[in-house]
Amino acid sequence: MRTTPRRRPASTPVVAWVLAAAAVLLLATGVAAIGASPPDPGVVTPGTDAQRWNPQLAGSAVRVQVDGGAARLASPRDGESAQRAGSLRGAQRQGYLDLGTHTFARAVDRFDVPVTADRPPGTSVVASVRSRDDAGRWSEWVPATPGSPAVLPAPSRTVGLRLTLLSPDTAAGPTVRKVSVHADREIGGQRTLTPRASYKVFATREGLVGGTTSNGHVITENDQFVALPSRQALDADGKGDYSVRLCTDAGKCATVPVWDVGPWNTDDDYWNAVPPRTTYTDLPQGMPQAQAAFQNQYNDGEDGLGRSVKNPAGIDVADGTFHALGLDDNSFVTVDYLWTGRAGEAPGDVHLATADSPQNPVTVRSTPASGGADQGLVGNDAQVDVQCHVTGDSVTGSRGTSTDWLRVDTDRYVPAAWMATTTPPAAC
Repeated sequence: MRTTPRRRPASTPVVAWVLAAAAVLLLATGVAAIGASPPDPGVVTPGTDAQRWNPQLAGSAVRVQVDGGAARLASPRDGESAQRAGSLRGAQRQGYLDLGTHTFARAVDRFDVPVTADRPPGTSVVASVRSRDDAGRWSEWVPATPGSPAVLPAPSRTVGLRLTLLSPDTAAGPTVRKVSVHADREIGGQRTLTPRASYKVFATREGLVGGTTSNGHVITENDQFVALPSRQALDADGKGDYSVRLCTDAGKCATVPVWDVGPWNTDDDYWNAVPPRTTYTDLPQGMPQAQAAFQNQYNDGEDGLGRSVKNPAGIDVADGTFHALGLDDNSFVTVDYLWTGRAGEAPGDVHLATADSPQNPVTVRSTPASGGADQGLVGNDAQVDVQCHVTGDSVTGSRGTSTDWLRVDTDRYVPAAWMATTTPPAAC
């Protein structure tokens, strides 16, 4: 911070003129005045380092078509009345356009995303950004709205952009014509690491076999995924950047990716603290809006779309995962939101594995042996934390034949032959 020297009476007009000229020179050259501390080159002043990205309207699309330089919701396929998220059960039409990633010259963490679009009444367009850290882990998708920039957990050079187009069934959808990203720095360094989110919430069976999820995945009978009521943790089909671990009271656990949006809501990131929880900020962290509506008549017992809430669900579970957990009916489970609580970790401390079994989920065993007790599963494409590795039974999988087993929790192991690891874990 610049300080102003105390004025002293000049003995002659010449002296006064010299002092004034010196002051002007100091300001013009940016040199700190006498008594001020020199600037710290490692500190970034908030609101500085502005950079811009002007992406083309092209990329991976789900229920969105791009033509003539504009993006709009795709027309329903033959035999469909509308294309919707499976878990939302017909609440609204929505589509996604992933515009890919951009690498800025310098790390940024705050984003304004102006969108030029035709928005008929009842429709909307949401622009969301996310960032990737040095270990390859992605933050949540954070929406940027006019007057409310998106602020990500930590500065990063690599940033992704996604557009969500929304429309009621009866309305013509929005048409996006242009989007740009204005980025800068809000903070000078990493934010403080927060604990991983883990809450007991009510789980319902999604079902809807043959339907299509929000990310375009066609639901199968033995599918392994979940739906969460916020687009901020929706992953692309075949990806596991956002994975959860669900555990029953009996101790059976499943780690699977988030491939759908719901149940009930689309913007209830209840696992986040305030901030960054974006909606229903008067509710305690870990309390889904639907649970509060069902149990306490929060919002007059309605969800964010105006529907009467019939159960307290905070997560929808695909049939394969539901049955693998040994659930006979909807019930409360403990959910760990595995992408949370990571900002600020050193990349060398991170060991993640992604299941890549082409047909079946990977069984978690109580010992590093094929005959170990079944402790649950890791679904295809899900990411799971790895503590260390041990030698066990030889297993042949998509990664070849190996006697390596990865410990993913106390007395829980998966064969490395079915897992792709980001960094080699240490021996246990």
